[in-house]
Amino acid sequence: MSILCVFDPSSPALPNKVLTHREDIEAALAEHGVSLIHAEHGLWIRPGTAEADVLVACGDHLDRLMTTHASPVYRLVNRDGEQVDALALREEHTHDGQEVFAVISGRAQLGLRLGGWVYSVVCEKGDQLTIPANTRRWVELGETPFCLAFRLYASEQSANPLYTGDDAARAFLGIDEL
Repeated sequence: MSILCVFDPSSPALPNKVLTHREDIEAALAEHGVSLIHAEHGLWIRPGTAEADVLVACGDHLDRLMTTHASPVYRLVNRDGEQVDALALREEHTHDGQEVFAVISGRAQLGLRLGGWVYSVVCEKGDQLTIPANTRRWVELGETPFCLAFRLYASEQSANPLYTGDDAARAFLGIDEL
């Protein structure tokens, strides 16, 4: 089940609004140019699987996503259990192009700064979140990550994160606290 929590930046421990109905979440995000869709893909692959095996199992699905979103570049989020480098995902950043975050299995939380508020979206298997260029964001996987997702971009340049240096993202409730 997808969840959307909306925070006032001055109150990172207490959401002002919590939405759990997909239509409400989609509408709230659409007001800011963010799209959330759910598309069953029928794939059964566990986070932590070797990247080569992921690409064999998910190749057709990845090709469809890349074609649909005109995004020929991807990055793989593939975490099962504690990862040393997982903190880098939690750093607030932007991309100079649109990003599509497509969850294959497991779940992830994406924090987005939209219209003076922080929107925290928990995405699960089959969810595809499309985030406009230059949106401040971060990815939260929790203390014991379990997520396999593709992050799609229009170019290698737009795939490179531009870190804001603002560490406020760490103050907001994470996926383990929601």
